[in-house]
Amino acid sequence: MAPYPLSEQMTAFVEKTVSFNSTDGSPDGLRQAYSEMCRAFTPPRPAGLYVVDFELAGVAVRSYQPPVSPSAGGVPCIVYLHGGGWVVGDLDSHDFICAELASILGVLVIAVDYRLAPEHPFPAAFDDCLKVWRALRTGPFKLDPARTLVAGDSAGGNLAAALCLALRDAGEPVPCAQVLIYPGLGGDHRLPSRSECIDAPLLSSSDVDCYHSLYLQGTRHPNAYAMPLLATDFSRLPPAWIAVAQFDPLRDDGVLYAERLNAAGVTATLYYGEGLVHGCLRARGQVAEVDVLYERLLGYLAVKL
Repeated sequence: MAPYPLSEQMTAFVEKTVSFNSTDGSPDGLRQAYSEMCRAFTPPRPAGLYVVDFELAGVAVRSYQPPVSPSAGGVPCIVYLHGGGWVVGDLDSHDFICAELASILGVLVIAVDYRLAPEHPFPAAFDDCLKVWRALRTGPFKLDPARTLVAGDSAGGNLAAALCLALRDAGEPVPCAQVLIYPGLGGDHRLPSRSECIDAPLLSSSDVDCYHSLYLQGTRHPNAYAMPLLATDFSRLPPAWIAVAQFDPLRDDGVLYAERLNAAGVTATLYYGEGLVHGCLRARGQVAEVDVLYERLLGYLAVKL
């Protein structure tokens, strides 16, 4: 890892993560290894949360309700879309961050268990997220639309950005903010981060290409809902907080998206995570630079919610 000067803490996190890699490269093999890895990094949930799994618009979701009394104007809410290259991940894989956000911020969090590729390529995951968002406008919770936002990491960041584009294009109310954590937004393969981080820890450029091909199979001409950087109009979108990892082939996707939003008059805040790698959210409490990322993330969310 000579080209990637990681801290000792981050190096230890990377080594522990890759120890769960599977020799079975099938989707099921990848999912099983990913789930085992996630379990190893998932702390007990904070006390007091009321957590329920149910279906909304035919899509499995999980709600995290903190022990706070709802206000008359409705409850603030984060709709969270998990990462995993559209291929792995589920309600359990990102339980750690959903529980923490609900507990620390005192807000409702809804996690979406969207369908996965390659069995369900684009637009299945995107459609599921959109269906859940629309269903939440009418129930079963009384949400405050002025304090309801969408957040996601990696592939989930892609889906969150796509959701905002689709709602804007349909003339529907958009989230009060979009929070994208090391998102994959369909940036060009010639972006500097693709070559600078070609073999970066936990996500290489060839991994990115593989996930894209599994997600986009059969899609001859991807549109902005598949890859948001293909959009031609970035105006009238929700304000954004975008975190990127220094040693990540997807780094420049987030950088470019923030630039395009700002150029279109949308307030986009870019957090450039020095020393971070893709997938480092679950290093919470183990890596100092990841804890700083959380401080900034929680600070932004506290203002918006």
